[in-house]
Amino acid sequence: MTGIAAAAPRGGAHSVSMKRILTLGTAAVLALGAVTASGSAEGDLAAHGWVGTWAASPAAAVANTPQGYPNYSIRNVVHTSAGGNQARARLSNTFGTAPLTLGHVTLAVAADGPRAASGTMRTLTFGGQSTVVVPPGAEVLSDPAWLRVPADADLLVTTYVPTPSGPVTYHPLAQQTSYFTRAGDFAGEESGASFTEQTAVWHYVSEVDVRGPARGIVVTLGDSITDGAHSTPGANRRWPDRLSDRLHGQLGVLNAGISGNRLLLDGGTAGRNALARLADDVLTSGDVRTLIVLEGINDIQQNPHQTDPAMIVSALRQIVAQAKAQGIRVIGGTLTPFKGWKVYDPTLEKTRQAVNSFIRTSGIYDGVVDFDAAVRDPADPLAMLPAYDSGDHLHPNDAGYQRMADAVPLTLL
Repeated sequence: MTGIAAAAPRGGAHSVSMKRILTLGTAAVLALGAVTASGSAEGDLAAHGWVGTWAASPAAAVANTPQGYPNYSIRNVVHTSAGGNQARARLSNTFGTAPLTLGHVTLAVAADGPRAASGTMRTLTFGGQSTVVVPPGAEVLSDPAWLRVPADADLLVTTYVPTPSGPVTYHPLAQQTSYFTRAGDFAGEESGASFTEQTAVWHYVSEVDVRGPARGIVVTLGDSITDGAHSTPGANRRWPDRLSDRLHGQLGVLNAGISGNRLLLDGGTAGRNALARLADDVLTSGDVRTLIVLEGINDIQQNPHQTDPAMIVSALRQIVAQAKAQGIRVIGGTLTPFKGWKVYDPTLEKTRQAVNSFIRTSGIYDGVVDFDAAVRDPADPLAMLPAYDSGDHLHPNDAGYQRMADAVPLTLL
């Protein structure tokens, strides 16, 4: 497929300063379109704040998009964790090098494919305007829109870009089919009939928030294992999705996993290192209650290999310190087995064991989830249990991701 990202080609490293979030709406509540018959009155929401219901960390700029996607409408399909009666969206130009004009942005509950559920299409505004210009390196936050958003449901976030914009910010591993058209502004089209092309990545959209009964947010910071690599596409079987299923909308769950991500080094489409993106992807999300950290295996197994566990431990300590400084509980996740993976050797295994020992025994975390113990093979503890292995001996399959989610004690959250 040409003209839009369909895969995740590796490119050069990106260095981007902290994004600027432009909050253009000043009113606490802005009614956009008619309130649905099932929508709550304003007073019913007074006790509830904003929580994230879905997120995908911006990872890189799509290769070979110097002009962006002018005249494209892109319909991103995203999956909620918590429900509410109002919604807003964040759109990102984090890796852009030129201003991005968003000419029309809509939000709707999905029916099937690119089709919106009848009566749910809402045009999003920014400071009361339907068009907004996003500076390079920045994100924008829309005004609130009245929309009954179900928990555990698909939403459609559609963007129309009328003019050339420079490189397009995206998240490479969506494990979800989204849709687009090159034929102009169809952002408000309910039928979705014009969206005849497909893409396997998310463009521009980085978060959707809702105002409803959820009591806060759990953010999962990680790499491809958190991003859901090798899970069934379109089925929402990443371990954070499965954790959300267990919570039944009581907390929002935001996935801040990026495939290939490392604690210490940037990596092309693998995004900025976890410390560099921590503020953007975790600390600036509203009402974060708990952070679960599962990072470090790529520092060990990717080139250049980091075989000094003290370096990995130092980065983990910083993540914990910075999150706790914001009043966020931090849960440490042990690194899962990778014996049989293409670069596995005893030296790398020794590093993993040392990092896991720190996570289990250091006492710096508010709790520990032993993902290693959850998915390892009792007969060969350095390897993943075959029933949980996707086949590459590094990434779990759907059953493995379910086992990881089940290993999280809900009392820690």
